[in-house]
Amino acid sequence: MKFEDRLSDKTVRIGVIGLGYVGLPLVHVFWQAGLSAVGFDVDPGKIEKLTKGETYIKHFASDNVQVMNASGRFRATTDFAELADVDAVLICVPTPLNPAREPDLSYVTNTTEMIARHMHRDMLIVLESTTYPGTTTEVVQPILEESGFKGGTDFLLAFSPEREDPGSGYETRKIPKIVGGIDERSGHAAEQLYALAFAEVHRVRDTQTAEAVKITENIFRAVNIALVNELKVAYTKMGIDVWDVIDAAKTKPFGFMPFYPGPGLGGHCIPIDPFYLSWRARKFNVDTHFIELAGVVNRAMPQLVVDTLDGALTRHAGRALKGANILIMGVAYKKTVDDLRESPALEIMQIIQQSGGRIAFHDPYIPEILPTREHGNLAGMKSVKFDEPTVSKFDAVLIATDHSNVDYASLVSWSKLVVDTRNATKSVHRGGARIVSA
Repeated sequence: MKFEDRLSDKTVRIGVIGLGYVGLPLVHVFWQAGLSAVGFDVDPGKIEKLTKGETYIKHFASDNVQVMNASGRFRATTDFAELADVDAVLICVPTPLNPAREPDLSYVTNTTEMIARHMHRDMLIVLESTTYPGTTTEVVQPILEESGFKGGTDFLLAFSPEREDPGSGYETRKIPKIVGGIDERSGHAAEQLYALAFAEVHRVRDTQTAEAVKITENIFRAVNIALVNELKVAYTKMGIDVWDVIDAAKTKPFGFMPFYPGPGLGGHCIPIDPFYLSWRARKFNVDTHFIELAGVVNRAMPQLVVDTLDGALTRHAGRALKGANILIMGVAYKKTVDDLRESPALEIMQIIQQSGGRIAFHDPYIPEILPTREHGNLAGMKSVKFDEPTVSKFDAVLIATDHSNVDYASLVSWSKLVVDTRNATKSVHRGGARIVSA
């Protein structure tokens, strides 16, 4: 049966590869639409949890998993041979940077090779992983065509960028979906597939345009965050509170959009995606000055935060950072999520250690720091208690992530010194501990 026929009678079977922060909610959206879905992942631990009806993502409830399991229309597996039984395969795997800050597409290529071994005629393959313009046609399509099938004729191929924002409260199916195909038929088929599950689908000219949409969205944020980070440095020298400036500026109903400073960039998109485009642009002899300058500014923030901490300890405690006991409040990359990916808190912790400081952390969402590629020495550290006997023993507390369920009034009253990178203590009476903005 042709893919379009399965679409029209809603018997299309969905396969999602990569059951992380993007893939698991995506499976749920298609399941909600009444379709059958299979989730694929190389991590047997994830599959085991899902099979038991358990979740491993804070903002995706176990109830969702249990209901999907009970319906008989969802299951999770590590057996990629089962790809042969699905009609549409959606790829949601990581696209990190290598140590040289160049694109690492190994997850995409390995996944595509797996699909090529099990694909069938009239299958639709959609890449959702964020990447540089050209990846779908120049990397994914040639691997798939090694199977002997031809793109656009024997199989359909499209790109549809993920737009998840963990912890924001946005319902996945209500976030407009962008799709672009390698040809007319592929684009139309992808558009119709997502229209079965998403409230709004916007189709663009081709896969390169769709790839560029996602990377543009993230570059826009990275550049504007760099701008306010730079303004923070300048205004602090002038004795001006940048948070007050932004709060006032955003009262203007036009011509201004608020972005906020912080200790650095985190997450799977903003710290990484701009470099994908910079790398790609160099292939066309184009220098992306804005993007690269934003990267310089944002990457400097963790060291700037530690320098501020060091200065605050000298002024208010009469001691150096070396030998000081520092409590890091929040290690997730942003508030109210359990996601450590590219978190600036990890870089800050490492810099403090290298400066001779001793560190501990408290995070209500992360009980233990798991291994990461760049900060393996922090693996195994466990979150300490949040109480007065624990907090009061530290020389300073550095707020790296402003989780909404933390009692900041108590934190301030228990602390000798608070260095706040997120304006989390804005509503707290300043008469207790000394509070320094960073």
